Amino acid sequence: MKSMEEEVQGSSETDCTVIESAADSLDGSVIFHAINDISGFVLYMHQQIPSMLQDISFEFETLCTDYKELEMGRIETQGKASLRRKQASEMREVKQGIRRLEKLMRVVSDFQNAIKLMISEVPNVQGAILVLGASPLRPQHVYELCFSHGESASSVAHDFTKTRAAEVLSRKAIRALISKGAGSGSYPGISKLFLLVKAPSSFSLPLHFLPKRDFRYSKKIMPFRVQFKCRTQAGLEVEAVELASHAGSSIDLIESTRNDSIWFQCRHVIKGLAFNTETEE
Repeated sequence: MKSMEEEVQGSSETDCTVIESAADSLDGSVIFHAINDISGFVLYMHQQIPSMLQDISFEFETLCTDYKELEMGRIETQGKASLRRKQASEMREVKQGIRRLEKLMRVVSDFQNAIKLMISEVPNVQGAILVLGASPLRPQHVYELCFSHGESASSVAHDFTKTRAAEVLSRKAIRALISKGAGSGSYPGISKLFLLVKAPSSFSLPLHFLPKRDFRYSKKIMPFRVQFKCRTQAGLEVEAVELASHAGSSIDLIESTRNDSIWFQCRHVIKGLAFNTETEE
């Protein structure tokens, strides 16, 4: 069996896209937004949602606001029957839009909250895998994210507000993925997005994550790899942590964390919308 160093050295540099931060360490906000933004990118580019997640969130919030305003207007209106019928028709249309998106928005919210809780418990998250397909074992597309933290991450409560640094790193990563052809494959139909994270075996969030100690996916899949690195200090290179295939089909991390860390699968799975089919499931 090859060592991790041999596996890393044996892989082509083009297999992994390196995104560098000017900061001395990667904080929880950067990690959260990297995972969240790339998840939205994967769903959109592989035609699982009709627009970017932030646009869908805005549309959903607008529909909810419109419905409340129409409801208030109906209560206050003492006008003609024709006006009441028009209001009722508008309310039905808005409600249909809400129903079309509410399940997706609920799952996305659960997905995001699970990531935040995980980062709060494990500030030095080493890696994450996004799998699009019928199941993590039968992927259509795989995206591997690796985080080189540098200085120890703070264990204090994280502020997950999107900082300028987090926005820049996410944007760089997405541009790099596009340049490597991510999302250019043919439309696969409705799929599911799964998240797995590498964390200490003692990590426990049973309502949100399940241990998958021996996780491995098909070696036929060629993943897209992104490594997020903090600033190199004192002329020394940050420790190499590129995610690499183990025995040709599973993923592992650096030697110092390999023995004590395992994969955990998020219970919250995002299913694509049937927005371009005759009927929705």
